Amino acid sequence: MTNHECKEMMPMGYPRLVLAGTQSGVGKTTISIGMMAAFHRRGLQVQPFKVGPDYIDPAFHTFVTGNKSRNLDSWMLEEETVRGLFAKNAMGKDISIVEGVMGLYDGIGSHGGEGSTAHVAKIIEAPVILIINGSGMAASAAAQVLGYQMYDPDVKISGIIVNNVSGEKHYRLLKEAIERDGKVKCLGYMKKNSGIVLQSRHLGLIPSGEVEDLKDKIDQIRSMVEETIDLDRLLEIAKKTEPMAHRFAEKTSLGEKINLGVAYDKAFHFYYEDNLDLLRSLGANLVFFSPLKDQRLPEDLHGLYFGGGFPEVFGKELAKNVPLRREIREKIQGGIPAYAECGGLMYLTRAIRDMEGQRHEMVGIFDTEARMTERLQRFGYVNITIHGPCVLSKTRTKAKAHEFHRSTLPENLSQEYVYTVEKARNGEKEAIWQCGLKRYNTLAAYAHIHFYCNRQLAENFIENCRIYKNGGREKV
Repeated sequence: MTNHECKEMMPMGYPRLVLAGTQSGVGKTTISIGMMAAFHRRGLQVQPFKVGPDYIDPAFHTFVTGNKSRNLDSWMLEEETVRGLFAKNAMGKDISIVEGVMGLYDGIGSHGGEGSTAHVAKIIEAPVILIINGSGMAASAAAQVLGYQMYDPDVKISGIIVNNVSGEKHYRLLKEAIERDGKVKCLGYMKKNSGIVLQSRHLGLIPSGEVEDLKDKIDQIRSMVEETIDLDRLLEIAKKTEPMAHRFAEKTSLGEKINLGVAYDKAFHFYYEDNLDLLRSLGANLVFFSPLKDQRLPEDLHGLYFGGGFPEVFGKELAKNVPLRREIREKIQGGIPAYAECGGLMYLTRAIRDMEGQRHEMVGIFDTEARMTERLQRFGYVNITIHGPCVLSKTRTKAKAHEFHRSTLPENLSQEYVYTVEKARNGEKEAIWQCGLKRYNTLAAYAHIHFYCNRQLAENFIENCRIYKNGGREKV
């Protein structure tokens, strides 16, 4: 069904920058989207990326650039896959801007390395612009910069941006110390301004689709970036990057097309863009629908895909859409292949109990209900063993994934679980549990899987959709 073609690419120049922070909360996202918006306003084609498994920051990137932001995750994916996905999406763009995750060296466990911004920067051979918090500091800022330079000399820190300064005079003081002792240029600053802070809720920033007056807020951030950050010098640094060679396995479908219904609206929008692209390349025509607004599923579907999101926030609206919930239940009971992650899993249970304890009826495929809690239940990278046949796998196989949720499902021994999930840190087993609920031709789990960690999963899913299209028979 599938043609695998591994291409050796000649070294090519991809103008690129990695924006890293000394720690979480230093202003990476604000400065990243301001910079992306400023370059976009100049008429440049800006390709955004995000280090790690985050879904919310990429939505802001996409909003300001008009180009789909991509995730670069060096724990879930092999290094060559990260290079290939970067190059594939950066090709033909004027500049690629990669927003980091947490602090520069924060990866899985305390060892750094895998999953960190520094690791990704080294994989794609990109210069790093380090964002520091200048509040309450003078010469100590230079010591901080020196520490980040010395921790891994293979990470090329090519410039500093100082956030939260009181004004020009304060910035000059910091700049003098950093450039004198750190031997790295300061490329500008951002003044303290509580009016541009992007608001958060229980899983991070409020998604871009729910932020009121988002364009006005981004225009304000862009104006601040244009006023106090040296964009010309940043563009020069990006263009001076060395050409990067890579090998990348392209996959194209030799089978017939299938129509895959993808739930997409304010309640369901956590999808890796490269997952969607891979499904398309394998022969899926993606047909988007809204569980919030659409009364019927699109016509002639051969599979269903429910991503994550915030169904608990929109529980009342989802519950009111009785016709669609009924049709989805009937389709799944009729054998249509369906795959659901996190919020999608919650939607396929009997009900969701929100943060206030209100119960909202859902699709009812799985005999359990999702209950929101006050704290995170699972957070971090996980290894999955998939036991036996399901919509993603014909045999026992493995995948890497990420979990991040505040809901729980009461254990129900009558359910069929096909995942063993293991959380690991620094090579030591930390916890093991069961997940991956299977019923009919449907698989639903909390874990978010990047299909490029095991492409066979995506191939199996599309193959199952083709079998369904042909009335349950393999097409010869």
